[in-house]
Amino acid sequence: YVGDHCSAIREVLARGTPGETYNIGGWNEKKNLDVVHTLCDLLDQLRPKTGASYRDQITYVKDRPGHDRRYAIDARKLERELGWKPAETFETGLAKTVQWYLDNQAWSDEVASGDYRKWVETNYAQRA
Repeated sequence: YVGDHCSAIREVLARGTPGETYNIGGWNEKKNLDVVHTLCDLLDQLRPKTGASYRDQITYVKDRPGHDRRYAIDARKLERELGWKPAETFETGLAKTVQWYLDNQAWSDEVASGDYRKWVETNYAQRA
């Protein structure tokens, strides 16, 4: 969850050892399909579709060679040395993230349309 990630970065900047590397994670090792199912279930609750589940939209494709089935982060060092732990669980953090996107549809639409690129080019072109 982004709030937890920012909290961990602040903690590393404030109390971490310069030059050390800290993995930020929340002990939420999940299979990719489990994440997709959780997203679908959240959308079924927050933005239900009449007579269908979002899970019905999942299309299975052949895995590419070397496909990542899961992602695992070992954040023990961050917890051991700095005492940092995430405030959110996987489920609560994902629910907050999904709700934010549902509440900010106009922002999502602009990103999807590519309009944000024009803004970035206009505002950052001279900074390169």
